[in-house]
Amino acid sequence: MDLNANTKLCAVLGKPVKHSLSPTIHNAAYQAKNLNYVYVAFEVDRIDWAIQGMRGLGIRGFSITIPHKVAALGLADELDPIAASIGSINTLVNNEGVLKGYNTDGIGALRAIEAAGLKLTSGSQVTILGSGGAARAIACTLAAKTGISKLNLLGIVEDELRGLSAHVAKQTSAKVSGEMLSRETLKAALDNTQLLIHCTPVGMHPKVDETLVPADILASPLVVFDAVYNPFETRLLKEARERRCRVIPGVEMFINQAIAQFELFTGQSAPESVMRKVVLESLKKK
Repeated sequence: MDLNANTKLCAVLGKPVKHSLSPTIHNAAYQAKNLNYVYVAFEVDRIDWAIQGMRGLGIRGFSITIPHKVAALGLADELDPIAASIGSINTLVNNEGVLKGYNTDGIGALRAIEAAGLKLTSGSQVTILGSGGAARAIACTLAAKTGISKLNLLGIVEDELRGLSAHVAKQTSAKVSGEMLSRETLKAALDNTQLLIHCTPVGMHPKVDETLVPADILASPLVVFDAVYNPFETRLLKEARERRCRVIPGVEMFINQAIAQFELFTGQSAPESVMRKVVLESLKKK
């Protein structure tokens, strides 16, 4: 496909972004759908300047990553309700000069959960480890989009954990509890939990031998979802699989949030199989 004056530009903004797989996955999707789009990466310090450039140049869409997700929220003209509840955005779409912010992290996680065959109903209990950005996005999305009966939040940063627990509790009829993470609190939470979601950097490359979850408290029929996607199979997922738990790798969240972004940028259905293939092939090379 030739680039020309009609080519629509999308980009990922962050610092650092050189490691990002976003250009690879989005450009493969554009080519598969024969769309006159191109996706690049910009390492930026001033997110406000970048968003001014979006207005001035007519850039179609931005994916926004660390450390700009919170600052970008205040620069959007409109906000998707879930993004507003989360308090950060990872997606900005330019609709003829009106910039609307979204957060597809939680939607990506929910799609990954549903694709794994797990239905979160009124009887479901979920436990989330962590209280940072990923935990916040997933907790707020589950509160808005599912009918779970209880959400257990376990973290290690007390003020952040208390704040998140109170924030999510205002958005759902489900019971929300927030406790400091320990073997005892985790074991108690897992007694009635159908889904465990790990949302901290523990176990991420290069510290791949680390985990927050003792293997001996994992047991079927628990489903274990690790938001870490590098390595593809973390120690937590490996030990969960060995304990006969169903597992959901973090790469599924990454792929599904990118699919949601593609749909927002283009207004078309995403070529999911192409996007999944290119991400998995890229991770194998790392």
